[in-house]
Amino acid sequence: MTGPSRPDRPVEGERPRGHAREHADRPGAERRGDDRFGDRERGDRQRADRPAADRRGGDRFGGDRERADRRGGDRPGADRRGGDRFGADRRGGRRPARPAVDLPRQIAYEAIAAVHRDDAYANLVLPAMLREAGLTGRDAAFATELTYGTLRHTGTLDAIVTDAAGRDVQRIDPPVRDALRLGAYQILHTRVPAHAAVSSTVDLVRSVGPAATGFANAVLREITSRDADAWVAKIAPAEETDPIGHLALAYSHPQWIVRSFAEALGGDMGETARLLIEDNERPPVHLCARPGLADPVVLADEVGGAPGAFSPYAVYLPGGAPGDLPAVADGRAHVQDEGSQLVADALATAPLDGPDGRWLDLCAGPGGKSGLLGALAAVRGARLTAVEVAEHRARLVEQATRGLPVTVLHADGRDVGGDPKLPEGHFDRVLVDAPCTGLGALRRRPEARWRRQPSDLPALTRLQRELLTAALRAARPGGLVAYVTCSPHVVETHVTVTEAARRCGFGVDFVDARPLLPAGMPGLGDGPTVQLWPHRHGTDAMFLAVLRRV
Repeated sequence: MTGPSRPDRPVEGERPRGHAREHADRPGAERRGDDRFGDRERGDRQRADRPAADRRGGDRFGGDRERADRRGGDRPGADRRGGDRFGADRRGGRRPARPAVDLPRQIAYEAIAAVHRDDAYANLVLPAMLREAGLTGRDAAFATELTYGTLRHTGTLDAIVTDAAGRDVQRIDPPVRDALRLGAYQILHTRVPAHAAVSSTVDLVRSVGPAATGFANAVLREITSRDADAWVAKIAPAEETDPIGHLALAYSHPQWIVRSFAEALGGDMGETARLLIEDNERPPVHLCARPGLADPVVLADEVGGAPGAFSPYAVYLPGGAPGDLPAVADGRAHVQDEGSQLVADALATAPLDGPDGRWLDLCAGPGGKSGLLGALAAVRGARLTAVEVAEHRARLVEQATRGLPVTVLHADGRDVGGDPKLPEGHFDRVLVDAPCTGLGALRRRPEARWRRQPSDLPALTRLQRELLTAALRAARPGGLVAYVTCSPHVVETHVTVTEAARRCGFGVDFVDARPLLPAGMPGLGDGPTVQLWPHRHGTDAMFLAVLRRV
């Protein structure tokens, strides 16, 4: 995607292209400036006595508000907001003012910094920043591409910056580090001209770490000396001797995640590479046309989209903001990955003997699957009980199921049998959409791959087993339980299901889930469980096991 750029012009302090390590030999004030702002340890010591807000970067978006106000206090309001906030260098008459960093790049930087500084989520902070800045259309799309792309590729970008800088990326002051990541992404993964990526990033560094501009310029110019493939060839281990390590750097995933994907795919490294490539693509937006409330073909025409390939309720959106659609606002549709639609529908359509009016969603928040199940229950004369342990998520479920035959309980799903509203042996169909690592949705949550750790698994898998055991207790004899995770990790899928079935204390039969999905759907494996994949099905990597209580 091509973004806005400025004409080529000299960059202050620019030197002939070369490795940034050479920059360490530069004498005097410039070297001191690089060290002061480019080295995290020294920078942290020098900032230790600064007020907390200034130490964090000043304002909520990481610019230094106090300095900006001093520089621009006598400037007109609109100019001050455009110039000071985005880093124009204005020092009286000593030299001309430099242009501000352009708004899409500045917003992308602010979102990236918020993710790393505040543990924010890009899908929450970026839309708010775009609205506040009034960015729409191509500028908003450019900011979005830079934000999500940089976050997805952070691991590989960090390795490249480390090599180009001649120092570990973790020793670089965080604001400068985030700016270098953003600049490196533009150089290696977009059609932005290299000179524009370097120039705009140096301007950005000037606003967040002023004395590191020479250092940043040298690092970025070194990065322009190779394309992305050449950098991977330089820094990644050989594929023949270390295939996991090679794929991790080539496609920017932690090694433990690459290993877990390869295991789930039977050790096929070629297919693992295809999955990693798909993980780094921008995912489409899927709508769910609620049964009885919207027809997917009509909805597709209404929103300018297309009916989904597999789910009978799916609509693919070409882009835009789905929350602004009338169909979403009035409850005829909601945003939901097609894979999530398929696993919920599989539970609702699985053959069942006996009564079929009492359904249970044991882990309902934030409400996507409850919305679909509630709409299906309305069509079929059933009623859904939706359980959510977190109060704020329970409120989201209430909003998502308004007008549907759904009762929302703010409760712990493991309390089946202890809560009078969750009796044992009572429900005909039970869904357990268990909390998990979310490795199946990394393309939608780009920062998640760097936050999750193998150490997260023991607590999660214990919770998954407890919830599935509770779901089996909640089901009546002959009733059905669907266990779902948005992760392909075998410990969260096959191991959890087999252990829970073994420990539950009563008979459980596995139902072949493959016939419960659309006829002709490829790559469903040998059964009885099903694993969906982004590179095979265009969905998140959803796992489905269906069990029948004997």
